[in-house]
Formats: sequence, C-alpha cells, structure tokens
Amino acid sequence: MNENPAIRENATDTNTAKPEEEEESWGSFLVFCLKLVLVVLIFRTFVASFFTIPSESMMPGLRTGDYLIAAKWPYGYNENSLPLGLPGPSERILASLPERGDVVIFKHPVDRTDYVKRAIGLPGDTIAVQDGQLILNGEPVKREEAGYADIPMSANTACRSDGGTVIDNLCRYRQFRETLPSGKSYMTLDFGNVGARPLRDADGNLMVGADGQPILIDPDNTAPFVVPAGKVFVMGDNRDNSLDSRFPAISGQGVGVIDQELLVGRAGVVLWSTDGSAEWLLPWTWFTAARWDRIGEGI
Repeated sequence: MNENPAIRENATDTNTAKPEEEEESWGSFLVFCLKLVLVVLIFRTFVASFFTIPSESMMPGLRTGDYLIAAKWPYGYNENSLPLGLPGPSERILASLPERGDVVIFKHPVDRTDYVKRAIGLPGDTIAVQDGQLILNGEPVKREEAGYADIPMSANTACRSDGGTVIDNLCRYRQFRETLPSGKSYMTLDFGNVGARPLRDADGNLMVGADGQPILIDPDNTAPFVVPAGKVFVMGDNRDNSLDSRFPAISGQGVGVIDQELLVGRAGVVLWSTDGSAEWLLPWTWFTAARWDRIGEGI
C-alpha cells in the first residue's frame, strides 16, 4: 500500500479547523453586535435621541407624524434622560436650565410620558395670559399677525372646526409671530377667544370643585403666576389646542409647571415626517406617505 501519512494528517487538520472557524466567526459577530449596542446606548444617553410628535399642540412648527432628534447635553443628565428606562442618578449632573424659547422634551410629571412644548418662563419669571396675549414679567410679548398657516389635512392631521377653515385639502389657521425679549422668534396659532374649558381627570371625567360645579380654566386668560425655583413654564405653539403649564398636571391632560429634573433634551431638527397613511405591510407607502418638504427642517 502506497499511502502518504502526511496527506492523511493534513486532511484531518482541515476537517477539524472548520468548526473552529465557524465558532470564531459567530464570536466575532456577537462582539460586533455588543459593541454596536453599546455605541447606540452611549449616543442616545449623552448625545441625542429620537422622538415622535403625537399631537397638534406644537403646530405650525411641528406636526403630528414628525420624527425629530433632540440633543441631550444642553440640560445635563439624570435618570429621565437615559434611554429605555435604564436606571440613573436622580439628581441632574451638569444641570442647566433651558433658554426662553427652547423647544424642550420632558417627562410628564404624573405618567412619565415624553412631551414636547416650548419653554416660556424660567424661575422667578411672572407669566400671565390676557385675551390670548402672553405677558412676561408684566410686559406683553411682541406679537404680530403673520397671515395664515395652511396645514395639509391627512390621515393624522384633521382640521379643528373651532379654529380652522377647510380650503380644498388644507386647514387654514390664523398665524402670529411671537418674539421674546431675547429676540427668539417663532410662529403660533390662535383660534381666537375659545372661552373657559372644563377640567377633566385622567379618565376623562369632569372635575368639580367644593361647590359641586365643574372646574373651568380659560387658557386665553390666566392670572399672573411666578415660576418657582427649579421649574419651567411651558406652552404649546398651538395656543388654543395645547394642554400645557396653564393646566394642572393630570395624566393624559395638562402638564403643570415642569420640574427641571424632568427635562430630557432640546429639540433640534425634523429627521422624518409622515402623513399617517403608510402601512407596515406595504413598504412603498412608507415613501408615498413621507412629507419630504419637512425632512431636515430646523426647530
């Protein structure tokens, strides 16, 4: 028999090497995945995170279906700024207050849902509203008529009959430019004098006072309020369609005056926007539903 032992030995080594190579490949892949998850967590914790707009309270600047990116570093870090409900410090590290006019992401004081509003009052400020006019520290904030905002109606954007007018497939609202003393300027919507509204609890039931009568709040006329230390007074740009600091903190309702510890980040830019007509099982609708003109829009 003319058999070469060297050839037999090499063949054996080749056969045993394949499983080892496969194990090494899977191990490398798992290490890569772990590193990727770690990088994403670090990015979402310390740099920025992504949020969606579920309501019309910040129109015309932000619309239902907008997906935006918010910077984490401007206000510091604590447990509320960590992603996925991860545990963290209760006291804020590198804490800083927003500037008036910042669009802020924060946790609702009661149910801890993410909300987005505009910071209007800082600690020590006196805030009031008179006939829809914002009063900051005793002085009316500059407010100029700016024509109309024509908002396209879609699956996720209706037209409020108490403030909007339907023109073709657009909802037209009165628009105003508001300018804070710092020079920060932005657009707001105003339905006019909508009158007092009944206050409701988390289940939608009417809340009544000691006299048994419904508790009413008029968002267009509020008494002067001094913002306490460590708090932020926030309002929606859609002034007559926003449950904000003019209303007490109730789950699913108003947010009250926001504690600084509840701040998550500062809104920066719209990354994606959809009109709500997309269906997950029909991939092409992801693109037909996109509001391409809103992508990349600054906040």
